[in-house]
Amino acid sequence: MNEIPGDLKFMKSHEWARVEDNGTVTIGISDHAQGLLGDLVYVELPAVGDEVQAGNACAVVESVKAASDVYAPISGKVMAVNSALADKPETINEDAYGEGWIYVVKPTNLAEESEELLDPDAYAELIESEEH
Repeated sequence: MNEIPGDLKFMKSHEWARVEDNGTVTIGISDHAQGLLGDLVYVELPAVGDEVQAGNACAVVESVKAASDVYAPISGKVMAVNSALADKPETINEDAYGEGWIYVVKPTNLAEESEELLDPDAYAELIESEEH
C-alpha cells in the first residue's frame, strides 16, 4: 500500500482534501479508492464556478469495472478543475495524491467541515477495517 500523505484529510468514501497555502482546498480520490476501481477510463469533472456542498456528489470517475460518484469533502466554489484528466484519466491511477487531483475549491466553511474528515491515521484504520 502506498504511503498516505500526512497533510491530507479524508472522507469515509475515500475522497481526500488538502488545504493549500493560499487557502484553497485541492480534492481527489485516495490511492486505495483508485486501486479498488481499477483502470480509470473517464472522469466527469465539476464546472469551474460550481458551488459544491460537503457530502454531495460533484464528479464521477469511471473505470472498466464501475462508475463511482466523487463526493465533496468540503463545501465551496470550484476554482479549478484538472482538465488533463479528460485525456488521461489514468493519471489518477498513477498519482492519486499528486497529478491525479480532481478539482480545487475556495472553501466556505473549512474549519467546521474539516473537523468531520478523517486524519491519515484514522483513514488508514478505516481501510484496514474494510479489508478484514
